[in-house]
Amino acid sequence: MGCFVSTLKDTGGNRRRPANIGDVTVFVPGLRIPKPANFSESLGDHLSKSLVERLSALRTRIVVMAGQEAPTITRTRRKTATQHGGSTLGDLLQALEDYLPVLLGLVKDGSPLQHKVQFVWINQEDEAEETEMYSAWYEVLSVLHLMATLSLSQANLLLLPRTSVDGYQPKLSEESRRSSVDVFLKAAGYLDCAVRHVLPQLPDELRRNLPVDLAEGVLRALCLQALGQGVDIQLGLAIDSTKATLAVKRRLACEMVKYWQQAQDNIMNLPLGNGWGEKHRLFVKWKYVEAKSAAYYYHGLILDEGNTEKSHGMAVAALQAADEYLKESNKASEAFHASVPLSRNPPLWGTMKYLSEKIPKDTNSKARTNEDLYSHDKIMEAAPTLPDFALALKPDEYQLPPVDLSWNQEPQKSR
Repeated sequence: MGCFVSTLKDTGGNRRRPANIGDVTVFVPGLRIPKPANFSESLGDHLSKSLVERLSALRTRIVVMAGQEAPTITRTRRKTATQHGGSTLGDLLQALEDYLPVLLGLVKDGSPLQHKVQFVWINQEDEAEETEMYSAWYEVLSVLHLMATLSLSQANLLLLPRTSVDGYQPKLSEESRRSSVDVFLKAAGYLDCAVRHVLPQLPDELRRNLPVDLAEGVLRALCLQALGQGVDIQLGLAIDSTKATLAVKRRLACEMVKYWQQAQDNIMNLPLGNGWGEKHRLFVKWKYVEAKSAAYYYHGLILDEGNTEKSHGMAVAALQAADEYLKESNKASEAFHASVPLSRNPPLWGTMKYLSEKIPKDTNSKARTNEDLYSHDKIMEAAPTLPDFALALKPDEYQLPPVDLSWNQEPQKSR
């Protein structure tokens, strides 16, 4: 069976942890970087030389690219977002897609070859600096995780506001926002496939000893937050649309709350430790509170359309809750960006730019009593229950590709 070794190094040189990751709109997990694998020594007696060389070449390409480009990928800035970074992500993603069909030959029909090669990946979020396993399924899982990471990084680049030609406040095009939703769904698809189709292939012993950034809870949380951010973009587009009703906006905001709540539930009790893992937890907390602010705001506006004293009272309570959550989200945002690795919040845009202006204004205008008389606890206690909507946004249905045809021409050797 596949053996594993997790090692904790005295020096952090191999881990390549950046101290500052620049502007962050989308949380991108710590980049997992592969180390070289010796296919010739492990598979030379079992596969043809040409197939061994092809496996080696495809993986070496990924090792080199990931190692060289890690600083570019993790340290995003608005001014370079459409230059080197975009092509880097696309090239590395293509290299992973080229490798995967050939790699899957090692696990075809339960082949014992899946336990022949030692695969080593450097971890960013786990206390152990690198994890080694004699398991091709571990390699497949790591590849899917990296594909999702690159997609989330792509989405972050798409959602960094660009300085407009007139020199005024940075703006974000509708095209970039719509494109980002597709990228979020793609990332969610990779992660959903990893959880449903790859993790079950690993024996319990290996699953227990996966690095924390490959733990099922972390993978599920990343999938859910990709969907949550996709809904956030949809809500922002609805806010900009004259055709979107309050009911549509409330539904999107309430769905967003559920995605972020589920993401938080998945990582709440995981030993993420300090550093990148803790930053991940802080991001989910921030976005969960932010989503509740939006949901209570739109719920309050709809309640205020009622003609009874009770509905107006509930509306005021909902708007006050929205205002409290907005204040809490600002604090959560500061905590996230101040945690290591440091990051910066780009200028407000989209949903939160609109709501940060509207919530305090509408709360003050609707409330007839002095808000100073109410404590945070009393406001939260009076807040009405949010409506429960079924979640509409789903991950792309990504499936592992067919095994590369080169395996069909492989001569039968003793395995």
